[in-house]
Amino acid sequence: MSAPALPERSALPRAWKRRKQERGVALIMVLGAIAVMVVMLAEFQDDAGAEFAAATAVRDGVQAEYFARSAVNLSRLLIAAEPTMRSAIAPLFMLMKQTPPQLPVWGYADRILGAFNDKEASQDFAGLGGFDLSLGKNLGLKGGSFEVVIVDEDSKINVNMGASNEIAHIRLAKQLMSEMFPIQYNPLFEQRDSTGNYNDRLSICSALIDWADPDEQLFSCDTTNAPSSNAVEDGWYQLLAKPYRRKNAPYDSLEELHMVRGVSDDFWSTFVDPEPTDPKKRQMTVWGQGAVNVNTANPLTLYALVCSGAPTAELCTDPTQMQMFIMGVTMAQGISMGAPVFGRPSDFIQMMKGQGQLGPIMTAMGMKPIKFQSESEFAKSIATESKVFSIYAVGVVKGYKRQTRVRIHTVVDFGSTPPLTSLTGAASAAPAPTAAPASGGGAAVAGQGPNAITTALQPSVGGQVLYFNIE
Repeated sequence: MSAPALPERSALPRAWKRRKQERGVALIMVLGAIAVMVVMLAEFQDDAGAEFAAATAVRDGVQAEYFARSAVNLSRLLIAAEPTMRSAIAPLFMLMKQTPPQLPVWGYADRILGAFNDKEASQDFAGLGGFDLSLGKNLGLKGGSFEVVIVDEDSKINVNMGASNEIAHIRLAKQLMSEMFPIQYNPLFEQRDSTGNYNDRLSICSALIDWADPDEQLFSCDTTNAPSSNAVEDGWYQLLAKPYRRKNAPYDSLEELHMVRGVSDDFWSTFVDPEPTDPKKRQMTVWGQGAVNVNTANPLTLYALVCSGAPTAELCTDPTQMQMFIMGVTMAQGISMGAPVFGRPSDFIQMMKGQGQLGPIMTAMGMKPIKFQSESEFAKSIATESKVFSIYAVGVVKGYKRQTRVRIHTVVDFGSTPPLTSLTGAASAAPAPTAAPASGGGAAVAGQGPNAITTALQPSVGGQVLYFNIE
């Protein structure tokens, strides 16, 4: 039997070479598959990480929003409780034959509401009066905190008075002109705006009023002469690159002032909102009852207010007197630490005349008494209580290397709200309303019945919301 034939020597290298090539191709395919899988896994990881981060951000955003909403509701309750607090100290002022002033509890909202905030704020609140918060239930926040600042809008000049009657127009014109009158503001009105036009004090004052008034007639802010009512409102807005018409209706928000002629960035930072991070320093508003609260207004607003009632007084024409007045008011507000000084508008008038309890102090400081053109008319432009408040609430949720913040700005009117005591007594004495049965014999639906509309129109203890914005 013969042995099998061996392959030729030249065929062996070719077979080995072919097998080596096949193994190389297989290895390349395996490496390619691994590379594709690595890329796919990396993309899956990036997508999953992005989706997880987005979901976490949305979750934290919702949580921060409701922290801010809680701060708004607590602030509304605090403001609504102020009349009850005031009634507790009323007998003390009655003994002194004085009217109990409004307590500025909103100025300390961040500390008073600390019991409902995070652990750090709760400890700060406990230190106010040695409170033991461990005895309370459901206090504090977990996973976040809130920041709250409450500003009374009645301490500022309300440009929405331009949407009211003719008397309010004249009153607003005097206040605006008095605020813009000091000579240090001259360079602001001597330069061109972004459109290349000049805007003096009278034109800007008229533009602010004409934007909100319902007519088409130009209002003259020259209160020394008879206001003109025959000229039509100027067509400055029609000459712009993108023309638009005046609103001829009340302002809806403060940002709407940017659309008014002459309200440039320089004007805004000088007369409207000098420090955007501190809303308490804002000087103008589009909300409010019209009368300015002399207990909470800043010195510049008080100066403009006084000069609107006595434009020829030496205080309004002498820069030295102006500086002394602003310095004196600033020192008085710092010493009182926000405590109200005037119980009635007449107390402020008497002080400016150099009379009453505070008048001699003003005279001793070197400020000369004021003689108002009409005390009765000036008294209508001032008040000692605030009814409209801006609540700036920020919800904060801390995460890994990031922080989610949601800011809510809401304006609430407490002008016609019932007191907490009367509402609580009425609620306890009145029987529970009976809801009307649903059609078809089904269960009764809450909010329906013969008195449902009347009940819905009743004023809320928490005030009426005039403006609400989430950032």
